[in-house]
Amino acid sequence: MEEGGKLGGEKNNTLSVKDVFQDFKGRRAALIKALTTEVEEFFKQCDPEKENLCLFGLPNEQWEVNLPAEEVPPELPEPVLGINFARDGMQEKEWLSLVAVHSDAWLLSVAFFYAARFRFDKSDRKRLFNMINDLPTVYEVVTGSTKKQQKEKPTVSNHRSNKSKPNSKKKAAESQGKLPKLLQKYEEEEEGLDEKDDEEEEGETLCGACGERYAEDEFWICCDICEMWFHGKCVKITPARAEFIKQYKCPPCSNKRART
Repeated sequence: MEEGGKLGGEKNNTLSVKDVFQDFKGRRAALIKALTTEVEEFFKQCDPEKENLCLFGLPNEQWEVNLPAEEVPPELPEPVLGINFARDGMQEKEWLSLVAVHSDAWLLSVAFFYAARFRFDKSDRKRLFNMINDLPTVYEVVTGSTKKQQKEKPTVSNHRSNKSKPNSKKKAAESQGKLPKLLQKYEEEEEGLDEKDDEEEEGETLCGACGERYAEDEFWICCDICEMWFHGKCVKITPARAEFIKQYKCPPCSNKRART
């Protein structure tokens, strides 16, 4: 393999399933290293004051936090943008879990980009997926869920599929119950309100960042510390990111704790 994230076989246009899998393993090892053993350095490099940053895993098991490629379209699929913006607005474990999920998606996209580019047939694509699927995901390694699965694995394999379904539903329900407070559409509590009610009233919820009022179909999030509401766009939190936040701290509250 060559430096710069490319596979050596690309020059000769001969890339095997094994080549792509080795590339996947190298990038995966790099990402796991960034999110576990070298997490302090990774945290420092994800400065929220900088532009949109990405976490790249290289085939040589090295990682880097950098800006996306300037060329359009990029030579390879790119990792998710802006991981640095959510760093101080989430608990560290939840933030790392979110980065891990996006890293898994990126790894798969790169592997199957190569599979499509070098015309892997159905059997080769299936073989590649099975080889990848035998490895724990980055998310599972970072969160430690791999160890939990091994402990919970039943001794009798015949009933494994039947027992896993209710457990997965239970976990999904529990995760939904831990979501942060999300502002729902403003519902009128009294009927017969006319256009005068559109005027600003005392106590109406305003965004703690921009001061604007709530509008339909906008995503809002509430700080669990000061209980102020914010537009998601004002604090750079999307609905997808919010799903991984157990306790949201707004930028002002985060800054206060950092100073103390």
